[in-house]
Amino acid sequence: MTLFSDLKLDPKVLQAVAEAGYQTPTPIQEQAIPYALEGRDVLGIAQTGTGKTASFTLPMITRLANGRARARMPRSLVLAPTRELAAQVAENFDTYTKHLKLTKALLIGGVSFKEQDLLIDRGVDVLIATPGRLLDHFERGKLLLTGVQIMVVDEADRMLDMGFIPDIERIFQLTPFTRQTLFFSATMAPEIERITNTFLSNPARVEVARQATTSENIEQKLMHFTPSRRERAFGEKRALLRHLINSEGDACSNAIVFCNRKMDVDVVAKSLKAHGFNAAPIHGDLEQSQRMKTLESFREGELRLLVASDVAARGLDIPAVSHVFNFDLPSHAEDYVHRIGRTGRAGRHGKAFSISIPADEKYLAAIEALIKQPIPRGDVPENLFDDSPDRGDHRQPRSRERSRDRGEKREPRREERRAERVEEVVAPVEEIRREEPARREERAERPSRQEDRREERREERREPRRDDRRDRRDNGPSVLGLGDHVPEFLTRSFATVLKATEAAIQANADADEAESV
Repeated sequence: MTLFSDLKLDPKVLQAVAEAGYQTPTPIQEQAIPYALEGRDVLGIAQTGTGKTASFTLPMITRLANGRARARMPRSLVLAPTRELAAQVAENFDTYTKHLKLTKALLIGGVSFKEQDLLIDRGVDVLIATPGRLLDHFERGKLLLTGVQIMVVDEADRMLDMGFIPDIERIFQLTPFTRQTLFFSATMAPEIERITNTFLSNPARVEVARQATTSENIEQKLMHFTPSRRERAFGEKRALLRHLINSEGDACSNAIVFCNRKMDVDVVAKSLKAHGFNAAPIHGDLEQSQRMKTLESFREGELRLLVASDVAARGLDIPAVSHVFNFDLPSHAEDYVHRIGRTGRAGRHGKAFSISIPADEKYLAAIEALIKQPIPRGDVPENLFDDSPDRGDHRQPRSRERSRDRGEKREPRREERRAERVEEVVAPVEEIRREEPARREERAERPSRQEDRREERREERREPRRDDRRDRRDNGPSVLGLGDHVPEFLTRSFATVLKATEAAIQANADADEAESV
């Protein structure tokens, strides 16, 4: 049996591993760590919960033990698809480097740029980031990737699902071609294989389990039923979920409930809380601080039920999850493997229940084809939905006899309502027809009355003007701005003054001429 001490790791790293309580590596760790310590590129394929994080964290720390980082130039880079997974890698790094003086920076969304810039400016040995936030720092000129010696891509297939592949390709191009690349994924889609062929150099392929297989430690069960009505399916699924949780009793110490849509996550969490369950939601639309607080409460055992979207299905290290409930079957078959992989970790036994309806048949067929085995069916209790308190568009069905009685009583009421609606439409029309002759006479008389009003307005405007003209004749000319009383000097004729002035000037000129003679 291989021990961690046989893997040629740094003694201080081995000390931290022993203090964490680990002695024997998992198969993926046993095969990947020696290749990583040699400096080779590694392509690791393993199902969720097999210890992939330590497979690249331990050799990376050992290789970085000697050396020092420069400002804005990290020595290694770890890319993760979600904030939670990136934060988990950072926690692993802190655990295994407690006896070494290595620095790290965590670049994820929902956190201030300023705090992250301060860490980068000091220089970090390990940079752990999501692709989007990493490129944001690079485009702002705060980060250089030319000093990266080791690059890790974790959960690469999840990167593909979330649309990060173009960002990953760009980041690869920004790093030196001499870097060491460690590439880990649970499945190998064709697009992932294309990237590995392009950016990895002669990688050591480590595959410890068949692609997309489920753990033998997980007891799976499918609860399939047909809703009484399509609009009641959501409410009946919630009732079945509560029944499953109650039927497990104390054995269900904690559980993750997976939904496909974020809005369903909120509704299911609210419904569980309303029925007395200790539940809380977690999905991508929540604030980062709230997501981390909820996740920490679940890890510490303060929260029993975590209702999540697939943001919590990949890579989160919560080893003591006893149950997983798939409220919705995932639309991607690979996600089923990752979801139920949250339980049955580290050798523990776990249970996974999935709820399905006839509309999920194509998803169920894809899942069973992927895992290459049928999911055992469970029995849904009869009359489970008869007394369910759900209302609204998710109202639970009543008995068929009562529904039939209500249908018979509904027919006369429908006829009455139809007659009332017809009367509401016909009555106004008849009233308009009766009033139509009077309205025609009124419209005929309307032009003459309008003409009379116009003539009256003209007369009203005409009379004041006549009075004004009479006043102006009595009081003399009026000047704009001075009213009717005009100063006398303003009424004098300028032509008379000019003639008098010219005559005076001429007289003076004649007098001067006579004196000179």
